[in-house]
Amino acid sequence: MDELKKEGKRRGSGFRRFFRTFVIILILVLAGYIYWKYYFPYTSDGVKSGYLNYAVRKGQLFKTYEGKLIQEGLRTKAVGSIQSNEFEFSIKSKEVFEVLKMNSGKIFDLHYKEYNGIIPWRGNTRYIVDSIISMRNPDSRF
Repeated sequence: MDELKKEGKRRGSGFRRFFRTFVIILILVLAGYIYWKYYFPYTSDGVKSGYLNYAVRKGQLFKTYEGKLIQEGLRTKAVGSIQSNEFEFSIKSKEVFEVLKMNSGKIFDLHYKEYNGIIPWRGNTRYIVDSIISMRNPDSRF
């Protein structure tokens, strides 16, 4: 009788060990996926240039800073149609937002990072502008 109890405990502890290992591996894989999807930059960085259309603070639950840059040139999404290049982005800091907000209509070179996913408290887009490289008036080309 004692041998059956010991054998049952061994079998049970083996299942518990397997289940515990499985749950730990599952949590690690899930944490890695969440990090890759929402916090790992898709491309390390980039620069976009164009006319600043707007910079706003918006959101219902999470207030984020958003903006739109109109780039020079035309592109077509479908055959026979023409559309301007627009770059919609979220803004990382209040300091960058304040500069953009006060200089709408000027030409900006903005440094950004692209992420795989959108997090509501970070912004409404995958593109996060973290700094302003340069700003100039539309009439000065260089």
